[in-house]
Amino acid sequence: MTYCVALRLNRGIVFAADTRTNAGVDNIAQFRKIHYWSKPGERVLVLLTAGNLSLTQSVVSLINEQLAGSEEDPEAPSLFNVPTMYRAARLVGDAVRAIRAIDGPALEATKTGFTGSFILGGQIGSEPPRLFQVYSEGNFIEATDETPFFQIGEHKYGKPILDRVAQPTMRLGEAAKLVLLSFDSTLRSNLSVGMPIDILLYERDSLKLHREKRIYQDDEYFKKLSASWSEALRSAFTKIEEFNV
Repeated sequence: MTYCVALRLNRGIVFAADTRTNAGVDNIAQFRKIHYWSKPGERVLVLLTAGNLSLTQSVVSLINEQLAGSEEDPEAPSLFNVPTMYRAARLVGDAVRAIRAIDGPALEATKTGFTGSFILGGQIGSEPPRLFQVYSEGNFIEATDETPFFQIGEHKYGKPILDRVAQPTMRLGEAAKLVLLSFDSTLRSNLSVGMPIDILLYERDSLKLHREKRIYQDDEYFKKLSASWSEALRSAFTKIEEFNV
């Protein structure tokens, strides 16, 4: 399975995704689930993918083919020429529908189903950074100040801390810490999500990518974060008055 999360802030967007893919307990592999495209000084777009790997890879491949085609035909829509992030989300949704039209009937016939979900975020020109969740049907919703983050994949274990803490006013580094704590909770409770974790911090109006890291099992910061959080939870628990009837 997969766990991906993105948090939209006043200062930018934090993206993160695990790399584990499995088709059974004896067939586990690593695949990158965070993809990005940029024209420095003009636009940055980041896509997180979850679900059937063959379908999500096909969607990304179709998007890349559109980019290659737009070099020959500048009028052909692609992530490099759409005028807004909304139009970029529509383009991703159209790519999902195109792959669904090809592979959907065969998958439905075998009861596998068409399972793929996506998070698209970034910034185009002077437009503020925006964040969208694209569903397997190709439709999508946009993050707001009231709901500034999206999760796809095995999200239930990492959601409670995001619900309690996430705020658009957070600093990027502060939000990255929160996102990694969300991953720590998920890794402890779900074996289908695994390291390494890819994390990317996009700074508003920078229109470039320069803060990206792959976090491995032996990463010193992540180990310290996990241990400190466990200790803080145990300490808080002991300080709460016991229940009595």
